[in-house]
Amino acid sequence: MDLALFDFDGTITTGDTLPAFVRGATPAWRVALATPPLAPLILAYRRGWLSGTSIRAAIARAAFAGVPVAAYQAAGAAFAGDVIPALLRPAAMARIEWHQRRGDTVAVVSGNFDAVLAPWAAAHGLELLCSTLACRGGRLTGGYAGAQCVGAEKARRIRARWDLSAFPRAYAYGDTAEDAAMLVLADEAYYREMPNVPAALAPDPSVVTSG
Repeated sequence: MDLALFDFDGTITTGDTLPAFVRGATPAWRVALATPPLAPLILAYRRGWLSGTSIRAAIARAAFAGVPVAAYQAAGAAFAGDVIPALLRPAAMARIEWHQRRGDTVAVVSGNFDAVLAPWAAAHGLELLCSTLACRGGRLTGGYAGAQCVGAEKARRIRARWDLSAFPRAYAYGDTAEDAAMLVLADEAYYREMPNVPAALAPDPSVVTSG
């Protein structure tokens, strides 16, 4: 049995879901307060002057500092159940099911938040490595608990979770430079590409799109 590692945003989904989750989980008054200080940072990110790690940290702080953990988790579960299904790539879901039918260990490795990914991954029977927000006294601090699960951190967490030598073969699927360190670990790495599965093992389309 092999190991299959999937990035989430842009690989399993049609694009980056984190901004939509943040907008939906953040009250309008908080968005209004956060927009002026975040605007120049977002512009700097779009022009390549600021890293994705830095802009995500700034957005998380502005959106979630002081928010009750229960409210954050509820918003993530709702987003995973109500929004994510329409954003899934059928080819990626078919590939995931192909790996599962083979008995492979299949994992999502993503910089997105655990509030969204934990319920979604559990519903699909997938292992999960992702970013987590720190909390204190039942409320989010606005900071991350440890490093964001991107770039070299993806590879570090993968090695910490699994002994790669125990798997005959490792597959990895990604779509950005933040997946490069993960892709290097794999025997078969697919960048912005999702191979077709054998017709005999193709899943029922109704299952693939159900979310």
